[in-house]
Amino acid sequence: MHVGLQIPSFKYPGGTAAIRPKLKEIVTTAESAGFYSLWVMDHYYQIKGLFGEAYTDPMLESYTTLGYFAGLTEKAYLGVLVTGIIYRHPSVLLKTVNTLDIVSGGRAYLGIGAAWYEDEARGLGIPYPDTAERFERLEENLQLAKALWAGDEAAYTGTHYAAPAITNNPRPLSQPHPRIMVGGTGPNKTLRMVAQYADACNIGDWVGDEKMQQSLDRLKEHCDALGRDYNTIEKTSLCTINLSGTDTVASIVDRIKQLAGMGFSHAIFNMPDVYTITPLETFAREIIPAVAHL
Repeated sequence: MHVGLQIPSFKYPGGTAAIRPKLKEIVTTAESAGFYSLWVMDHYYQIKGLFGEAYTDPMLESYTTLGYFAGLTEKAYLGVLVTGIIYRHPSVLLKTVNTLDIVSGGRAYLGIGAAWYEDEARGLGIPYPDTAERFERLEENLQLAKALWAGDEAAYTGTHYAAPAITNNPRPLSQPHPRIMVGGTGPNKTLRMVAQYADACNIGDWVGDEKMQQSLDRLKEHCDALGRDYNTIEKTSLCTINLSGTDTVASIVDRIKQLAGMGFSHAIFNMPDVYTITPLETFAREIIPAVAHL
C-alpha cells in the first residue's frame, strides 16, 4: 500500500511569510518519512468549513506550488487532486503537466475532474458550464491528452476545444506519459472515463465504504465492457485524519487495511495539523512501515 499526503491548507502560524519555509519543512519531512506522493487542491478559494474558516483563507495556485515541491524532493510523486477542467485550456494544462514531469524527473500525475466549486468560478469570473457540458469538456481533455502523449505533435478537434498543432516538445520523462488520474464516483460518466482513458482513479472516503466499494465494482464493469484490464488501474482514496483529535495510530492502520481489502493500493491523507510536523513523524515511525506489505 502506498501512502500519500494532500496539503489543502496554507494557513500557518506566522502568516504569509511562513508559507514558503513551512511547506519546505512539510514536504521534505514527508518524503523522508516515506510518503509515496504529495498533492495539492486546484482551488483559488479555500473550501469554507472543510479546510478553512472562510473562502478568503490563504490558497496557492496548484501547479506553481508543485513546481516548488519538485525542487525540494527527489522521490515523491506529485499531482493535483484534482485539476478542474474549467480553469485552463487543455493545451496549456498539458504543457504545464509536461513541464512538471520534466522538472521533477518524471514524477508527475495529471489528476483531473469536471470541477464543482461554482461559487469560486462565479466569484473569479470564470465561465461555469452546466454539468453535462463540464463532463463533455472533461472527456475532450482526456482525448487530447491521449492524442498528444502518443507522439510529438497532435491535431485535435472536438465540440468544445480545438488544437490544430499542439506539440509535445520536450516530451515528458514519465513512460509512456504522466499517469492520468480521474477523480469522482459518477457511475456512468466518470468511472467509464476512468476505464477508457485513465491510469488511476480517486475516490473520497466521505462517500462511505458502501459507495466506495460500489464505485470500484462499477469501474470493473466498465473495464469489462471496454476490454480493459481492471488491474491496470491504480485505485487511490482520499481521507482526512487528525492525530491531534480522535484518530489514533491503530485506527489509521485499521482504516488502511480496510481500504486494501476493498482493492485500493494508494491511500492519500490530509491532516489539519500537518504543519506541526508531528503527524508526519508518527506516520514515519508507526504507520507507513505497518502497511507497506499490504
